Amino acid sequence: MSLIETAVLAACVFVFAGTVKGVVGFGLPTLALGLLVVFMGHQTAMTLILLPSLATNLVQAVYGGQLRLLLRRLWLFLLAAFFCVWVGASVLTGLGAGVSEILLGSLLVVYALPGLMGFQASIPPAKEHLIGGAAGGLNGVLTGLTGSFTVPGVFYLQSIGLPRDQLVQAMGVLFLVSTCALGISLSGVGRLEAGRLVLSGAMVVPTLAGQWLGIKIRSRLSEVVFRRLVLAVLLCLGLYLAALGLSSLTV
Repeated sequence: MSLIETAVLAACVFVFAGTVKGVVGFGLPTLALGLLVVFMGHQTAMTLILLPSLATNLVQAVYGGQLRLLLRRLWLFLLAAFFCVWVGASVLTGLGAGVSEILLGSLLVVYALPGLMGFQASIPPAKEHLIGGAAGGLNGVLTGLTGSFTVPGVFYLQSIGLPRDQLVQAMGVLFLVSTCALGISLSGVGRLEAGRLVLSGAMVVPTLAGQWLGIKIRSRLSEVVFRRLVLAVLLCLGLYLAALGLSSLTV
């Protein structure tokens, strides 16, 4: 496959993933990675998502006007998420093919199914920091292993009762922190190459276009519909990741 063909396919992937992210606030790395690895290597795909993720997460983190409030509430969670990414990145090559995808997929399914059936986990305010530190640390490790920023950070943010727009902005802050940490970690272990970063930069525009479209769609959704849509996307991502991991084990 030529470079131009690869770039066109990647652009289509990022428009789609950016649209999903604009609607529900997450899913870009997982969707993009899952589709990109069909026609390129996993580590190349992880590098390719860095700049589009950075751009869309920056937009999501600052859009909403609640940044200062969220930083005061979530600082420990965010610090743990940042500093634990290097742990996962350092053992990435030692993990068996498909294992991380199966783990992530299973966690997403286990979380999403009860929510779709009406059960909603709730974390008491007195335990937010304690649980947040643990959730952030685990989120960082899994980010380093897989390039996906979702588990269990999104679970935690939903469980502390943030309203829709604060939840989306908080996810943006988490993902921005995770993207920066992942970039530093991959650079430190020699997995960033100039050619890949150039292509990653070229994917920023189609990704932002998709995100803009997704934000427009989200503005028309009610709070209840939005939360159910988030859970439905988590369930679909979980099933997809688990299937991807199982197929890797059988190859």
